Amino acid sequence: MPHWAAYLCLAASMTLVGSYVGLSKLLVAVLPVFLLAWLRFGIAALAMAHWVKRRPGELPLSGNDRRLLFLESFLGNFLFSVCMLFGVHLSTALAAGVIMAAIPAAVAILSRVFLRERIAPRVAAGIACAVLGIAMVSLKKGDAGDQGGGSLLGNLLLFGAVVCEASYVVIGKQLTGNVSAKRISALVNLWGLVLVTPLGLWQALQFDFGAVGMPTWALLVFYALAASMWTVWLWMTGLKHVPASRAGVFTVMLPISAAAIGVLFLGERFSVAQAGAFALALTGLVLATWPGRSPAPLPSAPA
Repeated sequence: MPHWAAYLCLAASMTLVGSYVGLSKLLVAVLPVFLLAWLRFGIAALAMAHWVKRRPGELPLSGNDRRLLFLESFLGNFLFSVCMLFGVHLSTALAAGVIMAAIPAAVAILSRVFLRERIAPRVAAGIACAVLGIAMVSLKKGDAGDQGGGSLLGNLLLFGAVVCEASYVVIGKQLTGNVSAKRISALVNLWGLVLVTPLGLWQALQFDFGAVGMPTWALLVFYALAASMWTVWLWMTGLKHVPASRAGVFTVMLPISAAAIGVLFLGERFSVAQAGAFALALTGLVLATWPGRSPAPLPSAPA
């Protein structure tokens, strides 16, 4: 796959994530968090049932592959959601935005430590622009409403969400060398379903499903397919051909697309300062992905 196609997959994946993050505000207003997650994984499991089977010529899953698939789901799906939702509840929107802006940098650090990827100066500059741009957006939002840094526990949970998302990128890079993108998507989703089922069932027993209208069910189906199927497949497809540190810069598309959903569909205002901050973030994306000679990665450490 050419690099431009891989970049397109990564950008489309994070754009979809941002879109359903924005629209999920409507779902959370109707459905409890764990019930929403359980329905999401369940719907996606039905849609991806035919992706679980090993393709002809694909090697069986090794013990290491199975461990990585569990960690990918536990950190990137289950624990990320728990840390993010409860972190925002205990902290502030300002603190959440600033802390989550560190995802590209966290991805770069973890990819250097665990994948031994060299980070070219241009890619490092792109990461810095991405972090600064999204942090500026978050600080500007804080001027308009939320003030303060929130509780220490809330901020620690948000930082945990950053580490979980960065781990998701790095673990995914290791998986794409041995397992197809479709099978990764299906197996990671199944693990998510297993992990959230006890909590989902607990909330389902106390919930009045008759109060949910058809528009909400339709939005739920879109959310399930986008969150568990399309975004993961697009991300793993692109990640197979791009270093994890460079792929991490594409996470800037998440807050950009979420903001666009807020402006276009949720009636939120968009300031000139926010436009400038997003332009800076996109400049970082261009810096990190502009064609050029890439040094070969350092040899992997022995297992």
